[in-house]
Amino acid sequence: MHVKALWRFPVKSLGGEELQQATFTPDGVEGDRLVHVQGPRGVLTGRTRYGLLTIPATTGPDGPLVDGHPWDSWQAHEKVLPYGGRLTRYTGPERFDVLNVLVATDGQVEAAGVDVRRLRPNILIGGVEAGEEDGWPGHALVVGDVVIGMYQKRARCVVTTIDPDTGAQDLDVHRRIRHEFGGVLCLDSWVIQPGVVDVGDPVELVPTDELPDRIGGWIVGRPYAV
Repeated sequence: MHVKALWRFPVKSLGGEELQQATFTPDGVEGDRLVHVQGPRGVLTGRTRYGLLTIPATTGPDGPLVDGHPWDSWQAHEKVLPYGGRLTRYTGPERFDVLNVLVATDGQVEAAGVDVRRLRPNILIGGVEAGEEDGWPGHALVVGDVVIGMYQKRARCVVTTIDPDTGAQDLDVHRRIRHEFGGVLCLDSWVIQPGVVDVGDPVELVPTDELPDRIGGWIVGRPYAV
């Protein structure tokens, strides 16, 4: 197995940036989800504001950029104002829906027949047969010095139905995930041992007794805990 692709999402629910190298910290991928869209009653996400998913977000020398503009500039705020919120920086652990890393496998993505960007993973593992990831909870991925624990399969939501380029909705995507994969795809994961990962790095799967310290965060605009 090998690292096939890496992503970071500098602004929660906005577009992601594909990376050739990522630093995995105890707080997930460095620079991931540092900013979110804050509405009058809580966090706004792509679950209810589909158009947010099509706004490009990248990382600049001084932090997240929204469509090329610094996240705290008026030009960046203008991009999200039509969706009822403003950009806000928050770096607490609650900014992740469940855990701070999402792992996908090429075999399962291919079997689902979806654009992997709809699933919003941080890391895509290549050389995996369809169905193998079902047995990965309770195991860890070892990539050089980095160890990523895998806790559970991820329950998928309406975000998977949104085309990340056009914002068009295709409800059949989520129906297929629900009917053929039990509604779960990819793995909620966390960083056991930090370090740097490059696309192409070999990956080993090992059993682990480690468990995450904290599970739960912002989902549907509010924090939760398990």
